[in-house]
Amino acid sequence: MSSDKGFVIWFTGLSGSGKSTLTEALAPVLRERGCRVEVLDGDVVRTNLSKGLGFSKEDRDTNVLRIGFVANLLARNGVAVITAAISPYRNIRDRVRALVEADGAAFVEVHAGATVEQCEARDVKGLYAEARAGNLPGFTGVDDPYEPPLNPEVRCDTGSEPVQQSLGRILAYLESRGLLRAAVAAGMDS
Repeated sequence: MSSDKGFVIWFTGLSGSGKSTLTEALAPVLRERGCRVEVLDGDVVRTNLSKGLGFSKEDRDTNVLRIGFVANLLARNGVAVITAAISPYRNIRDRVRALVEADGAAFVEVHAGATVEQCEARDVKGLYAEARAGNLPGFTGVDDPYEPPLNPEVRCDTGSEPVQQSLGRILAYLESRGLLRAAVAAGMDS
């Protein structure tokens, strides 16, 4: 990293939009480039930090605020934090952004943009089918809204572009902001 400041990369998008896939691709690259990295995956946080919360709007907001609180603590201590949570409501994401930025860390919102149809087509867990059958009421994108970011720092068309293309876009943004050192080209001799 070019400074001792950490930063938060906040992936948001529908279930199955590619947030976790991008996180898995991004984390090792950040580590290779000298960042201390922590990943806060929405499913893992919900199991541990937010156990007992349901899926009402209030509970979802509480879960996202908890993720944001932990991300902020880590970022202000020099850690590059990657979050991968649906975080469906814009105003709560904006509250987390304000918290992180108030402590002097950068907040990088990345929209993993895939349509409900694209996410359903690659739904390995069968969650969309369960929701459509009425077994998962309040499922984001089916019978609960998802509010996409209006002005994310990075927008990835995860419904149609390859992971490496999305990853390249994210890395280019981080480099342009001075949050990440540029990669040293392999095989460059003078």
